[in-house]
Amino acid sequence: MTTTGGAVTAAAWNWATVAIAVAAAIVAVELVRRVLKSRLIGERWALAGPFVRRCTWPGFASAVVGTVKAAYDPGMPGSDSRGFQRLLALLLIACVTWLMIQAAYAVTDVVLDRLTRVEGERNRRARRIRTQIALVRRVSAAVVVVLALGAMLFTFPQVRALGAGLLASAGIAGVVGGIAAQSTLGNMLAGLQLAFSDALRLDDVVVVEDEWGRIEELTLTYVALRLWDERRLILPVSYFTTNPFENWTRHESRILGSVYLRVDWSIPVEEVRTELYRALRNNPLWDQKDWTLQVTDITPEGLVELRALMSAADSASAFDLRCDIREHLVTFIRDKHPESLPRLRVETPARR
Repeated sequence: MTTTGGAVTAAAWNWATVAIAVAAAIVAVELVRRVLKSRLIGERWALAGPFVRRCTWPGFASAVVGTVKAAYDPGMPGSDSRGFQRLLALLLIACVTWLMIQAAYAVTDVVLDRLTRVEGERNRRARRIRTQIALVRRVSAAVVVVLALGAMLFTFPQVRALGAGLLASAGIAGVVGGIAAQSTLGNMLAGLQLAFSDALRLDDVVVVEDEWGRIEELTLTYVALRLWDERRLILPVSYFTTNPFENWTRHESRILGSVYLRVDWSIPVEEVRTELYRALRNNPLWDQKDWTLQVTDITPEGLVELRALMSAADSASAFDLRCDIREHLVTFIRDKHPESLPRLRVETPARR
């Protein structure tokens, strides 16, 4: 009876020790979180915000599970300590993996946020680096998860050989994966090829399947294209390695825009050219570089075609600038030169 009572007392003391240790771990993590949050308020450390946002819950989970595993006495009588220890080991591996991935994402979030705000001549290089970082961290997260699964297998003696094979032999995983998911692996390789060949970047302006849009998301398996009317066109990554597409911002973000006007032969071209330059100088969307006004064609209806060419920092600015200039020139011709508005001439034979 005394032995039983002593065992119960020992078990109760063991669990009390575990509870105290868990409480201390939670308090420690909360203190760290508060310190990081205070740094965030003062903006004294750029990593504070991403760490607080991404690592709070993984940190609590890792601290609790790790503390329980360290404080728990496996020799406590009357309990299935082997099974409980294995469960704690599996949970600890999962929590630490979660924490590592979120910490890596927090570090790269700072870089990606700074690159998002880069404009001007360095914008193209910034978008290329953003694309590569986004894909590399996805690949890294997948590798960490695979390694964690292999470590979990090591906790089971019956399948330890399988775990060793998963960790040490990438060839087996490649063969199995290639047989089971050829299209998925093909898309993953295509995604890495696009990112590191600089053929496609986030925020690139492309024309695909006769649709104009901007690259909104580029993953290892698919590309999300945000169209001009806010629709989303989802395409597999392999599409961009096997089909032609237009990339309007391949070498630089700056782009040329054109406005076409069809007017009467009486239009004073030089005066319209002067008015175009005046309108561009007063428009903040113009990048102060290229512009011209040319007579480019005579239409079958007998009208003169004018083309106003102008440059802008990016495709979105170019579209708005074209709309502004088109509206300005239409108003100018209508108010100042109404005789030059489009008209059709019909010649009738004279009566005898």
